[in-house]
Amino acid sequence: MATVTLRHPAVAGRFYPRDPEDLRTEVQGYLSQAQSAQQTPVKAIGCIVPHAGYMYSGHVAGAVFARIEMPERCIVMCPNHTGMGRALAMMSEGAWETPLGEVPIDAELATALKQRYSALHDDAAAHRAEHAAEVELPFLQLRQPELRFVPIALGTGQFEPLEQLGLALADVIAAQKEPVLIVASSDMNHYESDAVTRVKDHRAIEKILTLDPRGLYDVVTQQDISMCGFGPTVAMLTAARQLGAKSAELVKYATSGDISGDRDMVVGYAGVVVK
Repeated sequence: MATVTLRHPAVAGRFYPRDPEDLRTEVQGYLSQAQSAQQTPVKAIGCIVPHAGYMYSGHVAGAVFARIEMPERCIVMCPNHTGMGRALAMMSEGAWETPLGEVPIDAELATALKQRYSALHDDAAAHRAEHAAEVELPFLQLRQPELRFVPIALGTGQFEPLEQLGLALADVIAAQKEPVLIVASSDMNHYESDAVTRVKDHRAIEKILTLDPRGLYDVVTQQDISMCGFGPTVAMLTAARQLGAKSAELVKYATSGDISGDRDMVVGYAGVVVK
């Protein structure tokens, strides 16, 4: 028997509870809070969800995941905060472990992506200590127990490779018999005042809501908006447009100041569904 590549949790006990029951209760709480306040879940092509500690951004992530009819297959793209590994790094076999159990990697989908876009490399090092995809998994696990996924960490800030990745995602997803959700994991502006952050974030959100990946890239890079996951978002929006997306909905927006009370230095969180 070949050894299965198993990625162990890097941030359990820090960004979210390590105890399975505590984690299940907390995540279910965020999902239920959102479900009680809204309509029937929608079929989505993609979404943007934050990846801070659950205390700060869990309520925004929960609002997004509660809003979506969750398929069994998804692609989770995140920024590479650690600087380790390749600029376009995926894992195409094995599984990721969370306190709620293991989530298998969708090897078929991953292989098709590598064949379509040769710049994507298998690189577990880019994922080993990265938190931004990991923190989404407990939400996905509770919404879809049969989940299979492909993790992609992006360490490039150049538009062309992000656009090319988006086009490759669209081609591969269009060829699948089952639906595939594209999750872009991103926080918004970092470590400025609440007032400044809200203004900057809404400039970026305006481009997201008009499904404008190039516009988002330009406003983030030219107006000093420290949105860490603009790369995953550009790729997701590019793919979504190719796949026929018609609209995007801002499900929830908040800053860390809403929780901490500190309005001098905050991080922004946007939850968006693209359909």
